[in-house]
Parts: sequence; structure tokens; C-alpha cells
Amino acid sequence: MKQITLYIANASLPRQIVPLLTGLSLLAIAGVASPQPTVAQEQIAQNAAPPPSGANSSNATGTYTLGGGDNIRVDIFDLPQLSGNYQIPAGGVIQLPLIGSISIQGLTLEEATTAISNAYAPVLKRPQITVSLQATRPLNVWISGEVNRPGSYSIPLSSGAGNVPSVQFPTLVQAIERAQGVTQIADIRRVEVRRRAGGVGQAQVITFDLWQYLQTGTVSADITLRDGDAIFIPTAPAVNLAEARQIAISTFAPPPSQARTVAVVGEVTRPGRYVVVGGDTLSAQSVQGLPTVTRAIQLAGGLKPQADIRQVQVRRPTSAGSEQIFSVNLWQLLESGDVNQDTILQDGDTIIIPTAAEINPAEISAIADASFSPAKIQINVVGEIVRPGLVEVPTNTSLNQALMAAGGFNSSRAKKSSVELLRLNFDGTVSRRIIQLDFTQGINEQTNPLVRNQDIIVVRRSATAGVVDTVNLILNPTAALLAVPSTGNALLSLLNSLGLIRLPK
Repeated sequence: MKQITLYIANASLPRQIVPLLTGLSLLAIAGVASPQPTVAQEQIAQNAAPPPSGANSSNATGTYTLGGGDNIRVDIFDLPQLSGNYQIPAGGVIQLPLIGSISIQGLTLEEATTAISNAYAPVLKRPQITVSLQATRPLNVWISGEVNRPGSYSIPLSSGAGNVPSVQFPTLVQAIERAQGVTQIADIRRVEVRRRAGGVGQAQVITFDLWQYLQTGTVSADITLRDGDAIFIPTAPAVNLAEARQIAISTFAPPPSQARTVAVVGEVTRPGRYVVVGGDTLSAQSVQGLPTVTRAIQLAGGLKPQADIRQVQVRRPTSAGSEQIFSVNLWQLLESGDVNQDTILQDGDTIIIPTAAEINPAEISAIADASFSPAKIQINVVGEIVRPGLVEVPTNTSLNQALMAAGGFNSSRAKKSSVELLRLNFDGTVSRRIIQLDFTQGINEQTNPLVRNQDIIVVRRSATAGVVDTVNLILNPTAALLAVPSTGNALLSLLNSLGLIRLPK
């Protein structure tokens, strides 16, 4: 600073003029001591701290707070030896020339500029300082609730092009995608973002309606994230099948190709645990499609004839450790094409196919033709039948139809009033039933039941045929010993030797 000495040379000036000259002299001294910024200086002050703006105006420097990992530059006008680049360490305290330590943790760029200017004020006369953000740290956010992989995620900020690139803050949807999407029971109308605000322990809770975003593409508030945000997605109070399907095909849900392990129990051919993916389970798993209830039933071998497809139950675990139970009506899917009933599965689901209390014969053919029913089943028809042996019939075939598929009775030898039905149960036991035939009746459990896979139908010989066989055996025993039994009769003899049936002597 220049030293200026004021001399009032003419002491004979009027006394009234002396104060005026003194005031003008002081103004001149102030102008010399504090020069006005030049045009170049104003341009430097304006360009030194460009705001890192993103896709939304609220991403300006006023909302970004500094923290450990950020790279900043501190410029002090006309003092390049005191200017420099700094990486903010954990804790937010940096070391500056002349003033030493200063904390800028949690401050915006404007607040950091003010804090550094105040720290330099005792050392420098009217310091002109700018703080600019050179590189941002990754944002650390926590995601919990109804997402497939809850936990902590580090999300880097993306930069644009140019010498002074802009900064794109990650959005709420991008964070959910990193957590592998929401579950099928997520309440996306009440997604909460907890954000640090004010002093220690204080937080601001912001609620977003992602369903509105999914439907209209508009949001009522900014959904860009900040460092330290905690995202919570609550559990929906009930399952809406139509909304669940729309959520499942959105970008913030798991991809259809992602495998899901589910359990299928009840009235299916092979109950157990299965890995379900998108595609046609019966042909190729690589084609497009969604992992739905019917695909899981296909993997389990299809439905049994006694299945109640109106009350298929899905038990779904929640993030809180409980489970939600809801029903789907696959008959409504067959009758009206309501694809919402064929709900998309998530990992850990259990599908329960109940037993129907009453079978409606009119619905049997429709269920048998469905893609989630087995195409064919195999039964054995032995004894006095035209084509004894293994017979392949469509699913949900009745006893009368099975006898016709084997060619019908041997008219001269068969006992046409009744047959014996042998069934292998799932617990390893074998059940035997004598069924009185009535070809005028439709499907019913007493006279015309539905046959199951691996059932054995035994058609006995009539009393007359038994007498004839006995007489022939007495008259020609050698011919009886040399006769080659048919496949059906050989099976009949085997069952007799095992004690499962008793043939007449």
C-alpha cells in the first residue's frame, strides 16, 4: 500500500473551505487505498466458480454440499502463490496458507467461499476469494425395504463434456436399479428419502410417488439424490395384480431373465422347488416372456385333475420377515384372458394348488387344453381288453374314455359290469378300488372317475370265460403251458403274484 501525506499549503484560505478540502482529500486516499476491480478482475470472479449443474435446476451449487473426497480449487485474486487445488479429506478440514486449518464439511460452495474469506480477513485486506468444484466424490446412499438387494451403494456422479463439465446427479430410480429393482409387493406410491438437514441427528423426510412417475412421466418434486440419502420403500398393504404387472415390466424392477427360485405344492404332478425364468418353459427358456405362475406350474409337471384353479394361492415373503398371501384365478385367465391373474413371481414365492371340492365336467376339457396342464399321461389297461398294455391319453381323461382308448372290452370274455383301479399314491402305498361301470354317466368319482398318470385298470374275465378256460386247461394242459401270454396278461399275472389282485382259479 502506498503512503500518502496530505499537506494544506495555503493557510490563508478561508476557514470554511478547509473542511471541504480535507473531505475531498480523504476520498482520494480511499480511492487509492482500495482500487476498484478491473474488467479482467470481474471476469475472473465470475468465471472462477462455475456451478456444477445437472439435468435439474436444483442441482446448482447452492444445494451441493462439500465433503470428504471432493476436489476443489481456492483462488485468491492477485495472489497466485496462495491459490491452489485441494482434495477434501475425511472430516472436511483442509490446510490453507497463512491461516492453517479450516473446516468446510457440509458447506455449499458459497458458504465455503464466505468461511475462507472470513478466515483470511485478519491477514489480507479485503480478500477476493472464489471456491470452485473440480471433481465430485461418489454419493453414498442407503437403500432398504422392498428392494431385491438392500444395502449401501456408492454412486459416482457423471460429468458432461467441455472444459468446465457439468455434473449429473443420480436419480432415485437409478439408485433403485442398482439395488436390482423393487419387489412385487413394494408400495411405490410412498417411497421415502431421508436427507440430512441442519444439525447433527436432524433429517428431512421427502416422500415420492413413483407410481405417478410410471403412469405420467411427471413428478411433483426433484428426485435427484444427495450424499448420505437413505431410501426406504415400504411394503404395500395389499397386492394389486394389475399394478404388480406394470411394476414388473418397468426399468426399476428385476429383468425378466433373472431367475427366481419358487416352491410349487399341492395338486401338481411333481411338487417341489423350481428355478423359474422368462420364456416358454415347455420349449426354450431363452425366448421372451415373464416368469409367471403358469410357468412354474409347467415346470412342476402340470396340474392334476383334482386341481382347483380358481383358488391358486401365492405366499410371498416381505422385507420385514412376514408374508403376504393372495389368490389368483387361473380359470378367469382361461375364460376371459385376464393376464393379470397369471401374476409375475419373485424369488421365494410359494405357489399352492388346492384340491377342488367338486369337479365340473364342463370345465375339464378347457383345463386339459391349457398350457399349464400336462399334454399326455400314461396308464396301463390289462386283462380282457382289445389292446392291453400301456396307453397314452390326454390329461383329465375319465375311466370310460381310457377303456375306449385301449380298444374297449374283449366282448366274449370281459366282465363288463366292473373294473379294478390300482393307483400308486405319493406316500408309496397302492390303493385298490372296484368301480361299478355306468357308461351313461359323466365324470364322477363313483362310476367314472378321472384317471391319473401311471394308473392301472384291470378288466377281469367273466364267469363264463373262467369256466371255459378251466375246461380247456383240463382237456389240454400242454397247450396252456406252451401258450405265450400277452403283455397285458403278463402284467396281470405279475400283479396276481404280488398279491395286489386275486385272479380266479
